[in-house]
Amino acid sequence: MTQVNFRGSCLCGSVCYEISGDPLRFYHCHCSRCRKATGTGHASNMMIKPGSIKWIRGEELIRSYKVPEAQRFTNCFCSVCGGRLPRYVKETDMIIIPAGSLDSDPVIKPGARIFWDSRADWSCGGGNLPVHAEYPTG
Repeated sequence: MTQVNFRGSCLCGSVCYEISGDPLRFYHCHCSRCRKATGTGHASNMMIKPGSIKWIRGEELIRSYKVPEAQRFTNCFCSVCGGRLPRYVKETDMIIIPAGSLDSDPVIKPGARIFWDSRADWSCGGGNLPVHAEYPTG
């Protein structure tokens, strides 16, 4: 039996998922697309390996929007409430989990702020986290 490390859901609870396996990375992304998708100064996203997610209910309610000119940006959301949901990114072979969709605290803390050079002037400061102009190397 696979151990469930955490669960998540959309705003209305119509879509629920659980994660088995540990997140690989956790970043605050300050790129303009993440800001637009969240309506905030940054998106807080965890990355896990494919096969680590199981949809408990509502998978048929998931919709997505792919930014036409973006190489790998897609926004997945609940068609009932619009709440952001995990998405698979083929180009990186990762599942991106919006940390705000988690039902409890994750087992990992944010490790960096990425796309810092795209940050809005009014957004939160860097704090103690490392900052990267784009994706971290290594």
